[in-house]
Amino acid sequence: MSETSNKHWSSNYLFLLASIGSTVGLSNIWKFTYLAGENGGGAFVLVYLFSLIVMGVPILAAEMMIGRRGGKSMVGTLRELGIKDGISKRWTIFGWTAMVVVFVILSFYCVITGWTLDYTILSLSGSLNHLDAIQASGIYQSLLNNPVRMAVGSAAIVLVTTWIVALGVQGGLERSIRWMMPTLFILLVALVFYAMFFGEFLAGLKFLFMPDFSKITPQVLLAAFGQAFFSLGVGTGVMLTYGAYMPRHVPVFRSAVIIAFSDGLASIMAGLAIFPIVFKYGLSPAEGPGLIFLTLPIAFGEIPGSGYVGSLFFILLLFAALTSAISLMESVISTLEEALPVNRKKMTIRAGFILWVLGLITVFSFNWWSDVKPLSMITGFEDKNLFNLIDYFCSNLLMPVGGVLMTVIGGWSLSAGATKTEMTGTPEAVYRLWHFLIRFICPVIVILILLSGI
Repeated sequence: MSETSNKHWSSNYLFLLASIGSTVGLSNIWKFTYLAGENGGGAFVLVYLFSLIVMGVPILAAEMMIGRRGGKSMVGTLRELGIKDGISKRWTIFGWTAMVVVFVILSFYCVITGWTLDYTILSLSGSLNHLDAIQASGIYQSLLNNPVRMAVGSAAIVLVTTWIVALGVQGGLERSIRWMMPTLFILLVALVFYAMFFGEFLAGLKFLFMPDFSKITPQVLLAAFGQAFFSLGVGTGVMLTYGAYMPRHVPVFRSAVIIAFSDGLASIMAGLAIFPIVFKYGLSPAEGPGLIFLTLPIAFGEIPGSGYVGSLFFILLLFAALTSAISLMESVISTLEEALPVNRKKMTIRAGFILWVLGLITVFSFNWWSDVKPLSMITGFEDKNLFNLIDYFCSNLLMPVGGVLMTVIGGWSLSAGATKTEMTGTPEAVYRLWHFLIRFICPVIVILILLSGI
């Protein structure tokens, strides 16, 4: 393969595997479970699944369609569409901004993925067995208070991600995703079966699938729609990049449905694996972000085969995080590869080093710089340290803005003729419904998500 890599998936199967790997990450297993726990279980799940249909699939299809139309990276595609379809050249500013946002998100994502690596090692060594709440909290705090330990974990994740992306689409992404994604779902199935026999599985089923409609409040609606949006990672250009590598004969809309369905399935399976164990040991499902690193280790330490089950869970979490990290890195390198006269391997190595250094801001925010709060003079930002601020501006503001702009490009800037050409194979009625949703419904939903996060 050439230095610039063969930027096409060798098969539709591998394209779908890679795209599913891009969407299935920490958000599905970590964030989905604690949000479902905090927002009424079945009520949240019902709205979440609905949001995947009315918002997730349309925006995902639009982003992939835009990518295939341009055939290049985020910036290259928008520049190409300016030539081919006459959209404004200023859209490339959005492309560069999205690339920077993805890079910054990836910097703290690698740090958090490093936590899953750390916990995987702890679990394999038996250090998480038979913990009480104080001991579990102590282990978690000892990790956050140790910047060297966190920096090493982040470096390991950056190294693996960089190595895979440096090898290119077919040499790196496809080879890794070929075994990582099937393994991820096998682990999920295994954990669900374990929960079925050793947890309170019926309680878990009721919690997830018997909604209390009185709990569907505006807050739950926004939380569920927000989870669907962030879980799919739309608006950042990652799926646009993967769409640019799509084979021409692959239907865009059908692919979007498969990817969104798989993303939702992974979230539901994670809930089925986790909540029966939580209920079995009398723990609260509404533990918030600490559910994975504080609550579950207590439960895993008590159940039969605790060493194996806990290890399988954190390996699953690690795989899910890695597949998403790889896709985020690929979207950045794809843009840089087109813009700079440096071969892919050298560029990826340099970007990986900068990524790790940038991630140190997150590392130090939990210890040495925990008291550094640059915007403490502004109401609402008094308690936000550097990591909190980075996460807030990238996740709560810039990603939703990117989602809105993606709907504008797909629904308004590109002509109906151009979008129909790329949506070949989609029934006319389905195309019309998609076009209506992407123009009028999806932008409003994402704007509401944006406003709720401010």
